[in-house]
Amino acid sequence: MEEFAQGQLIVQDFVTADGFAADTNNEFKAYELLEGGTAEFDRAQLEWLGTVEAIILGANTYQYFVEFWPTPASHGEIIAPALNSLRRHVFSRQLKEAPWGDFPPSTIESGDAIEAIRRIKQESAKDIVLWESLSLGETFFAAGEVDAVRLVVMPVGQGSGRGRIPGGT
Repeated sequence: MEEFAQGQLIVQDFVTADGFAADTNNEFKAYELLEGGTAEFDRAQLEWLGTVEAIILGANTYQYFVEFWPTPASHGEIIAPALNSLRRHVFSRQLKEAPWGDFPPSTIESGDAIEAIRRIKQESAKDIVLWESLSLGETFFAAGEVDAVRLVVMPVGQGSGRGRIPGGT
């Protein structure tokens, strides 16, 4: 009998060269400081998304993502079809549903976050990615559920803000 490989939780985030995943307002606006395009990164990201089965999002990140990715605004983005085809889990105790444009809706995870991520990992043969969602990431780091970290370092500095990896991790 073939053994089922469990998915790993990968935290991937964009950080500034000085190590910040959010500014002092808990937003990431380093894109606005970046000169030039991201075509090379987008191609690498598309290739990597082939190893990913599901996306984990906190409620705030979900709100931000759903306004762009499953809409016509993302049609020029080469990763949009791959990203939109992934299974999505939105961690929220307030949201009752999480539609994703014309795609199947996201699954709401409103119970214990640690139990939910352990279940999702067991149900997944490929990797699971957590994007942004810094507070949710801190919960998973503290519980030892993060299997790998992928930091995309933007060649800009912002001087202060919030880091991706919690202290003491």
